Amino acid sequence: MSQLNFLARLGKQARERLTGLGLFTRFFFMLLQRSSIVFKRPRLVSQQVHFIGNFSLLIIIVSGLFVGFVLGLQGYYTLNRYGSEEALGLLVALSLTRELGPVITALLFAGRAGTSLTAEIGLMKAGEQLAAMEVMAVDPLRRVFVPRFWGGVLAMPVLAAVFSMVGIIGGWVVGVLLIGIDTGAFWSQMQNGVDVYKDVLNGVIKSIIFGVAVTLIALYEGWQARPTPEGVARATTRTVVTGSLAVLGLDFLLTALMFSN
Repeated sequence: MSQLNFLARLGKQARERLTGLGLFTRFFFMLLQRSSIVFKRPRLVSQQVHFIGNFSLLIIIVSGLFVGFVLGLQGYYTLNRYGSEEALGLLVALSLTRELGPVITALLFAGRAGTSLTAEIGLMKAGEQLAAMEVMAVDPLRRVFVPRFWGGVLAMPVLAAVFSMVGIIGGWVVGVLLIGIDTGAFWSQMQNGVDVYKDVLNGVIKSIIFGVAVTLIALYEGWQARPTPEGVARATTRTVVTGSLAVLGLDFLLTALMFSN
């Protein structure tokens, strides 16, 4: 009987996971079908870009600066072994534009903006605001979810670019001002080694995909949250965990596809 109970529980969990995946995919396509409001009322999206991006800007700038400091120190200690200190700028720029900029920005985005979106939607559901909109013949997915979704997608690459820019400045401060690397060599190595399409554009594509994943997960968890304080709290926790794991998994797949050649 114990083996039968184990198989029954395993089958139940597998069915629940497949059902959740199907609902998540259906939710994504429902948002895409209602995205015409982005063109009819762009102010709704611009407000969400300001809300999501502006309120996450401070933590992005501070984190990018200190990441740049660490990259400058660790990069110098590593390159110094081979007499290639002048390539510090190239190392910092490639590390940020290719990898650390999009990934760390997405993780911070999931913890700051993602939880905020989930809590906002969950509280609207708990306060029956979404149900009230349906009673008034207003589609909550079109009016509430779609602007927040596209606001997060548009804000993510901008935040990633700011993170990389500030990180490069941090690496320059450590490498040139504190350690004493030649500033001309720092910038010239960076300009010659960083390719706009292969490095910068791929980083932008990564950040856009991360923005889609994290924002979609945050909105879905808020949509599925139980209308209680405990349910909203659990939904915000799931947003951080699921969003972070999705970013790391997608980063591996995208890196394997983009930089395999």
